[in-house]
Amino acid sequence: MRANILLLRRSRVVPVFFAADDKYIRFMAVTMKSLIANSSPKYSYRLYVLHTDITPGHQAQLKHLETGNCKIFFVDVTKEMEKISKKICLRDYYSATTYYRIFISELFPQYKKVLYIDSDTVVRADVAELYRYDLGKNYIGAIRDQIIAQTDIFADYAEKVLGISRGAYFNAGVVLINCERFRKDHMLKQFIKLLGNYTFVVAQDQDYLNILCKDRVLWLDPRWNVQMPGNLPCSEDKARLVHYNMALKPWHYKDCRMGEYFWEYAKQTEFYDELIKIRDSYTGEDKENDRSVGDRLQELALSEINNRMNYNRLFGDGEAIKLTRAEVLNRIAKLEKSGVFDKDVEDDPPGRELKPGEIDYLRHSVNARLSAIYAFRIARWFVSVLTAKKQFVVKEIKGIENLKNLDSGAIITCNHFNAFDSFAMQVLYDRSKRKKKLFRVISEANYTAFPGFYGLLMRNCNTLPLSSNKRTMMKFMMAVSALLQRGNCVLIYPEQSMWWNYRKPKPLKRGGFILAVDNNVPVLPVFITMEDTDVLDGDGYPVQAYTINVGAPIYPSKSRNRAENIKYVMEKNSAFWKETYETFYHTPLTYTCDEKDETETT
Repeated sequence: MRANILLLRRSRVVPVFFAADDKYIRFMAVTMKSLIANSSPKYSYRLYVLHTDITPGHQAQLKHLETGNCKIFFVDVTKEMEKISKKICLRDYYSATTYYRIFISELFPQYKKVLYIDSDTVVRADVAELYRYDLGKNYIGAIRDQIIAQTDIFADYAEKVLGISRGAYFNAGVVLINCERFRKDHMLKQFIKLLGNYTFVVAQDQDYLNILCKDRVLWLDPRWNVQMPGNLPCSEDKARLVHYNMALKPWHYKDCRMGEYFWEYAKQTEFYDELIKIRDSYTGEDKENDRSVGDRLQELALSEINNRMNYNRLFGDGEAIKLTRAEVLNRIAKLEKSGVFDKDVEDDPPGRELKPGEIDYLRHSVNARLSAIYAFRIARWFVSVLTAKKQFVVKEIKGIENLKNLDSGAIITCNHFNAFDSFAMQVLYDRSKRKKKLFRVISEANYTAFPGFYGLLMRNCNTLPLSSNKRTMMKFMMAVSALLQRGNCVLIYPEQSMWWNYRKPKPLKRGGFILAVDNNVPVLPVFITMEDTDVLDGDGYPVQAYTINVGAPIYPSKSRNRAENIKYVMEKNSAFWKETYETFYHTPLTYTCDEKDETETT
């Protein structure tokens, strides 16, 4: 403990932050009174209330709690909230105030660290003792969330959806924030970006903070956040801070566990009579709604675990795909008949121009690297779920040694027939155990327009979006060159179209092969073949088992000029795809557009 505690030698100031709206002010008054009553005359306590709507009258009432060494300040965060108001998601008893704490480090540059306390708490010891902890390089000091740790459904949610073990998920109601590290690593920007990429609806901003602070948490004495309900970490009389963090509040329930501590301090505020009226007027219907909140929360966690929400988001919240599979197959037949192979069959969301400042191709920033780590964690969990349900099947990989033995970066090509073929390529790459990374070239629209879960992957799983903006494309070309020269591989789909479960190779475009030749790296051709399984997908079609066929690398030659090299690697790639198709399916490669109309031959 001594190693983790730093005595306040230079400064006797203890900055403590709260967040509340005008309706919650009467409950926060009790928290403040309890803190002030247990303060030490050795220190100066500055209590900051973050808000957007607390009336002058209520502010004056709170100011009556001040003592000689405990001062209260009100900070309006309306402008800051406008930056994220369209992105936040609220439900049940949550309000927007839960997001206020993320702004503290930027709004108060004078502080290296601060203490944040929720307003549904009662303090029973001097918080200066809590403030003494030395955070070191950790982002946050916190106590494990008892509900997550003790409830299997929520523990599964933390582990399978967020990628955080049940014992490493903290409760954000009482935290020491390392403002210095938050500012240095641009945590506010990271939070806003993560907020825009994915919506966590189970524990609101607490989920985001756990993702952002993962592995950078200093675990504090659990007596400083004794949460209810749940098994207590200590005897009730040893609790230094009581946290009524779920629906069972002492101002609603006479039999609330440890509620007597709340009322002890409530009597010492101007809001006591009001609080009694609130408790006595709380109806049976209100209490039934509280019980249903708990049920809804578990259902929501289960829904996320089972990927019902994310699976729908995979295709744009169920709105992006408007065609039935029969209609998709009919479109494919018509396009093949007309000889048009470079048009997507399914209608993806419309994109917009990607500007240079919007993309960090080489993942220089901490935020880009953090987002990639998180996205890959979620993607791998998603693939494991699909695999367990037999909705994603990699039957065999042939020629993996061609990838393993590469001694340089390479352009990898693959036929494009399903949103899941990218997962298949990652499986191939992971099994090859190459030390360098795999990057994917994607369209501008896929990067800028896909919502939800799949949008998260599109923007963060080492993707290299193309762009209609010339400056962005210059940045793209430089990034691809840098990645290849460092020994990484870049995946392209040279057909430039996706046709659902289409088994034939389509004609190739030159772009990816130009990249290989200009960077003097080989092309590694991959062609995925398919066969029906006895499992049906959600549309009643057989799930496909994939065989990933990896060809020998195709090298440019100094004996050929640029145009000859581009033509050579393209033709060799096409030949491998054609040979693989004909060998696997035991049929010649032909297209209906090549067939002569019977009326022309009669």
